[in-house]
Amino acid sequence: MKRFIPVLLIIFLVHCLPAAAQEHKFEGNWLGNLNLGSVSLRIVLKISKTGTDSLKAVLNSPDQTDKDIPIDKVIVSGDSIKLFVNMIRGSYKGKIADTLLNGTWSQSGREFPLSFVKRDKIVGINRPQNPKKPYPYKEEEVAVLNKDANVTLAGTFTYPEIGENFPAVVLITGSGPQDRDEALMGHRPFLVLSDYLTRHGIAVLRCDDRGYGKSTGDFNSATSKDFATDALACVEYLKTRKEVEKDHIGLIGHSEGGIIAPIVANETKDVAFIVMMAGPGLNGEKILELQSRLIAKAEGVSDEEINKMMQYNIRLYQIAMNEKDSTKAAAEIHKVVDEMYNATNNKDKNSSDKERLFKQTTNTIMSPWFRFFLSYEPKDALSKLKIPVLALNGTNDLQVPPKENLAAIEKALNKAGNKKYKMVELPKLNHLFQTSTTGSPTEYSKIEETIAPIALSTISDWILMITKK
Repeated sequence: MKRFIPVLLIIFLVHCLPAAAQEHKFEGNWLGNLNLGSVSLRIVLKISKTGTDSLKAVLNSPDQTDKDIPIDKVIVSGDSIKLFVNMIRGSYKGKIADTLLNGTWSQSGREFPLSFVKRDKIVGINRPQNPKKPYPYKEEEVAVLNKDANVTLAGTFTYPEIGENFPAVVLITGSGPQDRDEALMGHRPFLVLSDYLTRHGIAVLRCDDRGYGKSTGDFNSATSKDFATDALACVEYLKTRKEVEKDHIGLIGHSEGGIIAPIVANETKDVAFIVMMAGPGLNGEKILELQSRLIAKAEGVSDEEINKMMQYNIRLYQIAMNEKDSTKAAAEIHKVVDEMYNATNNKDKNSSDKERLFKQTTNTIMSPWFRFFLSYEPKDALSKLKIPVLALNGTNDLQVPPKENLAAIEKALNKAGNKKYKMVELPKLNHLFQTSTTGSPTEYSKIEETIAPIALSTISDWILMITKK
């Protein structure tokens, strides 16, 4: 429930064509801004010579990724340049004028003005909270075995250098394939969180998701319940560590991780507490409806367009939840996608774009994870919890809206007769717990802060309070 900014650029091999004598004009670093209407993306273009005097180039979209992306083809003719990224039907045509490069980005039948300014140096992404080694605590690379699933999770275990019998936590990532740092757009939230907790006397285990990073297994076939068995294996691992106080093992789940943590806690008596960071209290269908409306509104989409979009989305959700026959479901999805595409105002529509949209939509809607997420009721697990629970959200969270979800969590915990919970709503924080302006996902990469200090201290202080001897 974190990554909703569409990836504009995809990695390809570089195949550079011979260039003209004026190639040197284009060499260097170029910085531009691509305005997509409701979204504005910084684009970095780096052009250099190859050993054969032809040109090669890479693109970078700092607001989406910190990786350089090679371009398929570079063609220079006089003062003009053309760049091609064929598989996503993306291209750029520009004309140089001193230190300016003015042109147009084209993709999937749409065109957007895109101008670059030449820069001697492109300032990289600044993430001041990322800790620097050497750390003032112990850090170990570990392997956690989930025997029943035949999955080995690669992870990092950190614990204070001095002392013993520390309270310990397992960090559980949000949706989508995640590494142990929950890295996205240059941010590494779980690295920052684990560093803070360990410096304050709490041992931390964080692992790459199954089938991702250095962990084995199949991510695409797994649901939240499968990920819960991985988290349970992590709890079992912590019980083997002499540094850990066995009665003080807890779970911290962010976003989808907040769904998973209560499932795990109901499977074992070895979980002593839970922290839900923007954890849902509502089922996935309700979450997605609220989320879609709030994000679209924050990006300037009209109420009329939002309502149209939601009508299509709700039909797709119903197909995923109710049609078990894959062939019939695909046919129904195709019908909805066809209506959606025909209703757009894009004058350059073509069948290949529509087919691509159909495949993407079908892969998402029909995935085991999505089907489970839509209908799963978090209250079922929450209403059985008797252990201490800290549930916190930011007031600017548009992905798991705080008002509706915190209320649902509290209602479920009350049903359980739980008297040991704490609900916290942190002002101005977004879904990643960054201090934000609107909470829109388009802000995530532009905010230098990874996790607001108030969120870090709230979690750490609460854990130390409930585990004090």
